[in-house]
Amino acid sequence: MNSATHRAIEAAWRIEAAKVVAHAARLVRDVGVAEELAQDALVAALEHWGTSGVPDNPGAWLMATVKNRALDRLRQDALHRRKHEELGHDLDALQAHVVPDFVDALGAAREDDIGDDLLRLVFTACHPVLPTDARVALTLRLLGGLTTEEIARAFLLPVATIAQRVVRAKRTLTEAKVPFEVPRADALGARLASVLEVIYLVFNEGYSATAGDDWMRPALCDEALRLGRLVAELMPAESEAHGLVALMEIQASRTHARTDAQGRPVLLLEQDRSRWDPLLIRRGLTALARAEALGGALGPYALQAALAACHARAAGAAATDWARIVALYDALAQVAPSPVVELNRAVAVGMAFGPEAGLEIVDALAAEPLLANYHWLPSVRGDLLARLGRMGEARAEFERAAGMTRNLRERELLLARAADPAPR
Repeated sequence: MNSATHRAIEAAWRIEAAKVVAHAARLVRDVGVAEELAQDALVAALEHWGTSGVPDNPGAWLMATVKNRALDRLRQDALHRRKHEELGHDLDALQAHVVPDFVDALGAAREDDIGDDLLRLVFTACHPVLPTDARVALTLRLLGGLTTEEIARAFLLPVATIAQRVVRAKRTLTEAKVPFEVPRADALGARLASVLEVIYLVFNEGYSATAGDDWMRPALCDEALRLGRLVAELMPAESEAHGLVALMEIQASRTHARTDAQGRPVLLLEQDRSRWDPLLIRRGLTALARAEALGGALGPYALQAALAACHARAAGAAATDWARIVALYDALAQVAPSPVVELNRAVAVGMAFGPEAGLEIVDALAAEPLLANYHWLPSVRGDLLARLGRMGEARAEFERAAGMTRNLRERELLLARAADPAPR
């Protein structure tokens, strides 16, 4: 197989993988088995496309292949008398419209079926029965089409660790008999919150990596954006899905301005705003307007998107409406209270009403257990102290923050501030 064909197959799989797995999962009602069948379809593609070339509609080819694999699997299970009555019903339904070849694209799965299947897969991979780290790994594997090696590399973890998480997650879903379905209306809100949380965790790890040599991992941001857009498209009436997309779009617009030529971090107020991506900003503002039009202006993600929009709309750092940002943080603290929100609010208060007012809030957070190892607490305190002219104390805070972070670039930034704590 030549390299061009191999790249084409990789690209087709990355685009179609989630749909193929979702379609298989609807047929066999088991995410683990569905992924195995999807991998079988990929192997078949590698064998056939390597000689015959990539078909005009690779998605339809893969869908038809996985459907036939699922039918074979159901026949085998029926022969072994496992789930006999349920499988007999499934076999009758499948045989009524089985696709014997790879010609009819609509025969493999209708577009509306595919959308429904994808939505079911989203809610299954992000099911609360799984621990958060397992939800993240399984979502990237099933919906992102990432390999175990790619996920491990993105999170700087051993491949074996990610592999175990994925295997255990699929086993847990099977043992817990988690249904492959979109939750009913009474449970939808809580379950959707879990889905959005997973997507935003992926985005944040890409936006500000917790460890390693790089401050950002843009590939993870891109993957989270793709997943967020997918959920918003599949659930167009859910305001918070649009709020999350708005937040990620606007934050992602700053990517090229967040590091200098040497890969060193450039903080928000020091960034060259001409390097912010205007297309992503427009997309983000459009998604925010949609969230607000749906009545979700006070949703946690919509409020955070509105905060990001304040910066995006400002012509420069000096033009930032800090009073509005404080008001938005006040609202966010009401609907989603957390020490991190309060710390960010302290920064805004310090900018709007002076560093002493901000420092008062930060000092009140000093004993907060959830911030005990959060390096941005001493970093924010150091910045406020520097603005008050208390350079010795500021230097000590920056050094303390540098000792707490596991990210090399952040450590370099904080040590530089410790060496010269004067306000920027």
